[in-house]
Amino acid sequence: MTATRKLAAILAADVTGYSRLIGLDEEGTIARLQALRRDLIDPTISAHHGRIFKTTGDGLLVEFASVVDAVRCAVDVQRAMAERNGPVPPDERIEFRVGINVGDIVIDGADILGDGVNIAARLEGLAEPGGICVSARVQEDAHGKLDIAFVDVGEQNLKNILRPVRVYRVRLDGRRTLAATPAPPNKPSIAVLPFTNMSGDQDQEYFSDGIAEDIITMLSRSPWLFVIARNSSFTYKGRTFDVRQVSRELGVRYVLEGSVRRGGDRVRITAQLIDAETGNHVWAERYDRNPAEIFSVQDEMADAVATAIEPAVARMERGRATRKPSESLGAWEAYQRGLWHMGRIGTAEMDAAKSFFRQAIDLDPNFAPPQASLAIAILLKAWYYPTYSLSEALDEGMPVAQRAIALDPLDPVAHTSLGWGLFCQGEHDGVLAESRTALDISPNYAAAHHLLGAALTYSGRPREGLESLRKAARLDPHDPLMGLRSAHVGTALYFLREYDAAVDAAKETLRAYPDHPLIYRLLTFALGQASRLDEAKQALQKASLVAPKSFDVHVRQRPPYWRPEDFEHMLDGLRKAGWEG
Repeated sequence: MTATRKLAAILAADVTGYSRLIGLDEEGTIARLQALRRDLIDPTISAHHGRIFKTTGDGLLVEFASVVDAVRCAVDVQRAMAERNGPVPPDERIEFRVGINVGDIVIDGADILGDGVNIAARLEGLAEPGGICVSARVQEDAHGKLDIAFVDVGEQNLKNILRPVRVYRVRLDGRRTLAATPAPPNKPSIAVLPFTNMSGDQDQEYFSDGIAEDIITMLSRSPWLFVIARNSSFTYKGRTFDVRQVSRELGVRYVLEGSVRRGGDRVRITAQLIDAETGNHVWAERYDRNPAEIFSVQDEMADAVATAIEPAVARMERGRATRKPSESLGAWEAYQRGLWHMGRIGTAEMDAAKSFFRQAIDLDPNFAPPQASLAIAILLKAWYYPTYSLSEALDEGMPVAQRAIALDPLDPVAHTSLGWGLFCQGEHDGVLAESRTALDISPNYAAAHHLLGAALTYSGRPREGLESLRKAARLDPHDPLMGLRSAHVGTALYFLREYDAAVDAAKETLRAYPDHPLIYRLLTFALGQASRLDEAKQALQKASLVAPKSFDVHVRQRPPYWRPEDFEHMLDGLRKAGWEG
């Protein structure tokens, strides 16, 4: 039997915080809501030719033949509710959220089904208390016909709706000018809200405010984060809000909120990072400290939170980019997609990384990070899979790294990429300078700590190098280059003659990267020096099978970044493992 379909406008409404109101006064809330239905809502729906086809305890769904009638009905109800709520204490107000969509619907007896209904319900969830959210088609049909304005909220991913929906918020102040929410920046954006003082002591407000202010300051040092200024984010202090409201009003993707509770000889700080588009938690942590040194505790907590946020956001951004079709990527997303591929193993992955970085450059030629990462990808491919010489890779990659610095001298990624080029040339003093420049710009940039650690390790200071490499791992355990970083950790341990520890580091890396072209070579010479000869021979065989040309290039001719004595130390381990080269 063919379903009956028609085009209709659907209005969805519910009461904000209904469960809380019921908890405070069940009988009174129900009686007030029944009176509102009887005296205001049902008569207004009827006057605008609407039909209620479904109700819940605190909500209803209404069908209209006219988009204008649906919007006019919602506006009349919300304006009347605002007047009624004027003398009512905020915690006791009944406030409705409304969503309106127009689309093809399916008639099922007295009920109505289909995406047209589902989208209206999701739009209602985006609305503020006392507010109205509509789809783009509703805005187009109603704009200019009513004493209202529409604010463009942008495309939103609605739960269980396949395609993003462009959403508009209705302004009820009578101004017809079309307002706009802040344009989203081309990089991750975050608002740090004032931390809630849970101590019950108003004198502690300065401490909780200081935590949030310090986090804002520290995050602002990161060139790949767009951080809302304190004056804007602190307007939410003492207010009840939804993170999606903050996201819309400030134009941010991520919101950090937290609380401070001080009691006795302990201070507890909790923080959580939320993806405001989905409401999902990206990261959360709790810190307990002795507040004897109150300002040092404040600095320590702010630094710990800020340090944890960057890799959490980076991981989310890479995941977000991999879920989008290649042809729909923006420059930032293409850059993140390239980083995702660069963190994997294989010539095809390296080629894909370079392709996405070039796509990002085509989309935004003035965006420095993809230029810098393209230079690193060029060098990595020659390092891992030498289809052409390292000198040829340097001829191709170094101008790209230098162009990245010319585009943005304060981009730590650019200085890191130039540092890797200098590393491949064996210019360790230059590498140390570039890595420290990157860290002066962004002290918690894990990739710069990795570069510094590699330079120290291969210039005869492996113990210092190991410290920097381990700091990089703490700062960003999901760094796209963590396989290479792990190889450098194992190499530092080898140079320190801690052969069994180097073996353990190599084996741990192989569990995550079973075909990494560098790790079996490290495992072979470490096992050889540890006199674990049966294992060493197996590792030697695997090293020559996984990446034979890489093994040949890196063993039969000393790369510039090896000191002669370290290279001979490596060959000695290979010979003990049975290598006869």
